[in-house]
Amino acid sequence: MAEYFKIIGGKKLQGEIDVRGSKNATTPILAATLLTKEECILNNIPLIEDVFRMIEILESMGVKVRRISERKISVKAEHVDPKKIDVEKIKKLRSSILLLGSLSARFDDFKLYHPGGCIIGARPVGTHFDAMRKMGIDITQKENVYVVTAKKRKATKLALQEMSVTATENAMMLAASLPGKTTLKICATEPHVEDLGKFLVAMGAKIKGLGTHTLEITGSKKLRGTAHTIIPDANEAATFLIMGVATGSPIMVKNAREEHLDLVLEKLREFGADFKISKKGIQVIPAKKLKSLNKLDMRTYPGIPSDVQAPFGVLATQAAGNTLIFDTIFEGRFNYLSELEKMRAKTKLLNPHQAVISGPTVLRGSAIRSFDLRSGASLIIAALVAKGRTTIEEIYQVDRGYEKIEERLQKIGAEIKRISN
Repeated sequence: MAEYFKIIGGKKLQGEIDVRGSKNATTPILAATLLTKEECILNNIPLIEDVFRMIEILESMGVKVRRISERKISVKAEHVDPKKIDVEKIKKLRSSILLLGSLSARFDDFKLYHPGGCIIGARPVGTHFDAMRKMGIDITQKENVYVVTAKKRKATKLALQEMSVTATENAMMLAASLPGKTTLKICATEPHVEDLGKFLVAMGAKIKGLGTHTLEITGSKKLRGTAHTIIPDANEAATFLIMGVATGSPIMVKNAREEHLDLVLEKLREFGADFKISKKGIQVIPAKKLKSLNKLDMRTYPGIPSDVQAPFGVLATQAAGNTLIFDTIFEGRFNYLSELEKMRAKTKLLNPHQAVISGPTVLRGSAIRSFDLRSGASLIIAALVAKGRTTIEEIYQVDRGYEKIEERLQKIGAEIKRISN
């Protein structure tokens, strides 16, 4: 049954909104539970579609997953058969590529199907395969199936072809299971990559350099089960902070961590906002007047994540002047601009990686649709800013990464309803 959001905008928000566990930390950590036959306890699991799908993929292979409480689960991968993997779910979930590292650590031969995910541009897996091959893994492609032979897996020294988050994570998982020292260079440093590293350390791996671009990993054939609490989602925190700034609302974003959002906060200050930082979270101090930025540049961490480019784009519609947004990572991240234009936003796509957004503009409610996870969240912000009623279709995309978003927004005064056709 198709569902859509109906939103009445133009209202100030107030109160507190919680940041849930990180989607991008949970999916690789779930994959990493395959590295041991012992029980792992994971806390602060976000209740979102991508996590549900990853759990279902694990269960399809024989992994036992037990819910202890609302956000706490037990995972025991004692008996695993990759031949039984749910092919259809693999095809729909981009994060399923993270099984490459953990399955290569545990099985000599297996097949993995081409993963799915958001339509935001090319997401090549060449960096993954290059790293795996340098670690002794043979991978051949037959149509949409990758045939993997891991009998010659080995600890080694290698440089990744780029700072790919998921390629870094796959290499980390494989290295954690290999006796001897593996040195990985050109690693991604996002908070969720570091969180996976902490989980692997708790399982018995030794890792030097977490949070840097070079990792030294001394693995073990017998990794143990452990307990781990997932970090708060920095992308969700950034979305809510931008929402507060765009709507001029002094909301408290609970559990948001300043150290994960340094450049996001700095750019929001340049727009004219300010913040009160505390142990509880980050409180928005709205701008008296929003001003445009000459250039807003999306880069790999610690730069501004591409995942929050679209929310920043909505914010730019409310700022005086022209803001040039440069997204170097994905060429499909500007799909949402066509929907903003339906709301009377002034945008100009210069090329697949650059756009200019002019403001301030009084957005008007309209019928729009979500193209991907992050654009869906940004269009909710636009609808809350706009005058009148907005309907947003394809909201499954939002559910993939934001837990019960309408219920949480209702608690801070948003007029938003989920409606089933």
